[in-house]
Order: sequence, then C-alpha cells, then structure tokens
Amino acid sequence: MGDGAYGAQGAGPGAYGGAEQYRGGGSYGPGPGSPGGPGGENAGPYAYPGRGRERDLEAYDNVATYRAGQSSAPPAGPRLPWKELLSGIVRRPSQTFWRMRDHTMWAPALTVTFVYGLLAVFGFDAARHDVLSASLSTSIPWVLTTGVAVVLGTLTLGAVTNTLARQFGGDGAWAPTVGLSMLITVLTDVPRLFFALFLGGGNGFVQLLGWLTWVACAALLTSMVSKSHDLPWGKALGAASLQLVALLILFKLALI
Repeated sequence: MGDGAYGAQGAGPGAYGGAEQYRGGGSYGPGPGSPGGPGGENAGPYAYPGRGRERDLEAYDNVATYRAGQSSAPPAGPRLPWKELLSGIVRRPSQTFWRMRDHTMWAPALTVTFVYGLLAVFGFDAARHDVLSASLSTSIPWVLTTGVAVVLGTLTLGAVTNTLARQFGGDGAWAPTVGLSMLITVLTDVPRLFFALFLGGGNGFVQLLGWLTWVACAALLTSMVSKSHDLPWGKALGAASLQLVALLILFKLALI
C-alpha cells in the first residue's frame, strides 16, 4: 500500500495533536487530555456545562459545614499543675477556666474541699462550742464527718450546676465543671472562714465579708460555666443560681 494508506492506518495517539476524540458531525476536536480539552491545563471552570458551578457550590458547602462545626472557645491547653490551678482561679480566672475546661482535677478539688470542711466546722459558733467542749474521741469523728459532708455537698451542687447548664444548651463536660465549681466555692470563702475562726460566724464584719465573697463566688462561677459550656452570661448565671443560693444559706452567712 502507498504512503497515504500507511499514514492513515499507522497514525498513533499523537497524530492529531494528542489524544483527540471524534465528535459528532465528522469533526475532530481536542480530547480530555489535550491542552484545550476539558481535562487539560487550559480547561476553564465551565469546560463541561454546569460542572464548574457544581464544584463551586460543593466547595462552598464544605466550608460552611466546617465553620458551622467550629466552637467559639479557644483550644484547651495542657493540664495545669495544682499550684498554678489554685492560684490561677483567683489571679487569672478566665485563662484558667479556658485551660482546664477539658481536664479533670479530682485530686486538688477533693483534697482542698475536704481540708476546708475540716476547718469550716470551727467557723460556726454553735458547732465550734460543741466540738471544743466534747471529748477528743467524739470531736474527731465529728470534724471528719463534717469534712466528708462538705465534699459531698459541694460535689452535688456542682453536678446540679452542670445539669442546668446542659439544659440551657451548654456543651461542657461533667467532671471539669464539677471540679472547678468545688474549687471556686472553697477558695472564695477562705477570707470569710479565716476571720470566722477568730471572731465567730455571727460577727458583723464576718457577715459583711460573707456577702462580698459570695458576690465574688457568683462572678467566678458564672464565668466558669460560661466558658466551660459556651453559654452567654445570662444563661450561665441561671445555671449557677441554685448553687449560689445554697452556698449563701449554708456557708457564706453562717445561717446554720
């Protein structure tokens, strides 16, 4: 056969400018792999009708879904040592609450609350008189029982606060919320308890200090719930309200 026949039959993939395809109408056009084709390097977003718009919409949906799942809270940092945790609640509360919102702190919470409970019995006039006038074998179990009761009481109040926060739309974890609430309750009452040990729980100055420390406890507890559960200030205060009322009656003003 002649050269023309050989050229027609022996044309390789590159004979028509790359991998060309036969299109309807008897004309040849650039294939998907050619520079001007739909898959080539010069292909525009609308090489296939509607294909580019579909890709744009899909990318937009992915970005929207990603942003919708983001939290307004910054990522929690590593767990704080117990000394930095206790000082941070008083000196740097916001940073400490962000840092510990995903970490448990049972050891410092239970220990500090138990020690507070051992001393709290001496902050009430009637209880202190009964303990000091009783025999050692009677007073020691009484003091230990009071410490355990304070631990269980603050733990229960913290659990109630966490439950209310979840009911209001919060997303915080149970253990960090309860642990921080226990520490906030104890640390804010230390100034009142210190003077109550010497002046008595019914002293006017101790009563005034009890109001001030209760306000400080309310502010810190609301801030903690707001950050731990990503709640606005009003809902966080509502979640902490029952605990604050109970603390006001039981500890702050020495009404028992």
